[in-house]
Amino acid sequence: MTPIRKRTYSRVTREATEFFGKLIRLGRKERKMTGNELAGRAGISRATLQKIERGDLKCEIGLFFEVATLVGVKLFEADNSQALSMHLGRIDDKLALLPQSVRTSVKVDDDF
Repeated sequence: MTPIRKRTYSRVTREATEFFGKLIRLGRKERKMTGNELAGRAGISRATLQKIERGDLKCEIGLFFEVATLVGVKLFEADNSQALSMHLGRIDDKLALLPQSVRTSVKVDDDF
């Protein structure tokens, strides 16, 4: 049986999720919401909310975003959904200009 390898993350990644979790916790407390209230509104368990607020890297990113939205944490500095939609449109335009797939370059040894 092959041993299960534990996924390792960079320090920056760990700190970013911890920071995001603390922003969520701060937003919840500023709105005077209990953990149970927020978990109920998000459709998750209280234990999952606690993991999110701790910045647990095993939680789905979608859950982080959903809970952050519920407590008013701004995502990507967008003040409203129109701004986020505009940014998405710009990214789609840029992606349309790029090739559909990326291939590794083949190195040709032309040294005779």
